[in-house]
Amino acid sequence: MRAAAFAEPGPPDVLRLHDLPEPQAGPGEVRVRVRFAGVQPFDAGLRRGWVPPYAPVTLPQIPGNEFSGVVDQGTDAVPVGSEVLGFSVFNAYAEWIVVPEDQVTPKPASVPWEVAGGFTAGWQTARLALSAIGAGPGDTVLVNAAAGATGTAGVQLARIMGATVIGTASEANQDYVRSLGAIAVVYGPGLPDRVRALAPQGVTAAVDGAGGEALETSLALVPDRKRIITLVAHDRIEELGLGSIQGRRSREALAELIDLYAAGRTQWHVRRVYPLAEAADAHREIETGHGRGKIVLSI
Repeated sequence: MRAAAFAEPGPPDVLRLHDLPEPQAGPGEVRVRVRFAGVQPFDAGLRRGWVPPYAPVTLPQIPGNEFSGVVDQGTDAVPVGSEVLGFSVFNAYAEWIVVPEDQVTPKPASVPWEVAGGFTAGWQTARLALSAIGAGPGDTVLVNAAAGATGTAGVQLARIMGATVIGTASEANQDYVRSLGAIAVVYGPGLPDRVRALAPQGVTAAVDGAGGEALETSLALVPDRKRIITLVAHDRIEELGLGSIQGRRSREALAELIDLYAAGRTQWHVRRVYPLAEAADAHREIETGHGRGKIVLSI
């Protein structure tokens, strides 16, 4: 099968097309003919040489932890021909992927394939982060990097949970963040004062998707540090006494989230689709840290 993989860690150019053996499903597993795969900062970190503590890296390594496609080796619960979206740790940048059957859920017919392929990571991460901070009615939640994939999901889910949301973004993305239901604010010097002016009642929780100045702003504004989640500065969580995400992605949560989208209660913006052969260019774009919504690969 064709797959985008790296034989050694390094810059985006190490991500190249490889001809690799097709994986085969075992008991309790399904094989999916992938149509679209999402591109994550997680994938770029993996390519640069970071190794997650819960999964070994085997070179050549195929990145990619979210996908959509059609099952061609199934189980009684997920038969052949099922249209699904799902999640993994690695291996989605390929024509086929094998995962346990409880890591896929049916794709609603109204959901475009490219949306489904880049859906699970941002939405499930946002759900877990908001659960960790206990977002709900009466809260004012600061979402940093609100125009990005996880930020886009986080703003909308926090609003559904009943919170008021302030979202930081560039000048170009202010209208987009407002369209998601947040009070938009431009990041940059003086951010804490701008947020205070927008939230005289105070900020009760924060989800940081940017680090640096954004995290410092959260620290300055949120009284209870356990109600601050950072998605980027993992090395500072213990030092600063921040909250941490508990639990894992699940098929059940993914089904609820995609059903919200299918019902028109949320929106999801795919900003660019790259062919599999241009996976390195997709990584270059994701590593800029800018842009709204989601980047996906067409397999």
